[in-house]
Amino acid sequence: MAVTTQETTQYANIFTTTPAVNNETSDWKGRVRCMYFVHDQSGAGDATSSVALCKLPAGRIRLLLPASSLYVNWTTASATLDLGWDAYTDLDGAAVTADPNGLADGIDVESAGFVDGGTLAALAGLAATGGTKVFESKDGVVIRATSEDTAIADGDDIAGYLLYVHD
Repeated sequence: MAVTTQETTQYANIFTTTPAVNNETSDWKGRVRCMYFVHDQSGAGDATSSVALCKLPAGRIRLLLPASSLYVNWTTASATLDLGWDAYTDLDGAAVTADPNGLADGIDVESAGFVDGGTLAALAGLAATGGTKVFESKDGVVIRATSEDTAIADGDDIAGYLLYVHD
């Protein structure tokens, strides 16, 4: 085995490739933005009830799950939370199907508490991308929390923030 010196794709684009290739701003030098949300359930909701948490802007967005956080107080016994997105239109005009658990499936929220970004990233299976998820949309993407298996009780809470890179 030998010592190697290699470059990331993004580094090579700028410093090795001739002519240089610009990286997407969601990859290099983009601005980190925050979507903060808070929700207090009004009236009980049956299983598969959901809450629209926020809408990411149009364009190419890199969601930074390890830097994001949720506080969940869903009080129904055996409550779990799925985190995903509504259907949207990609940059080429093609429909992208909703995925109610595309970011996290079955987060145990029976006890009130925080769900840290590392947990979100691990549940999303995004280790190969550093815990990030790229969305490319014409009109933005709604991020939604869903209680798949149990009801959401009146007064249940969810609050938190999602960090993402844009422009």
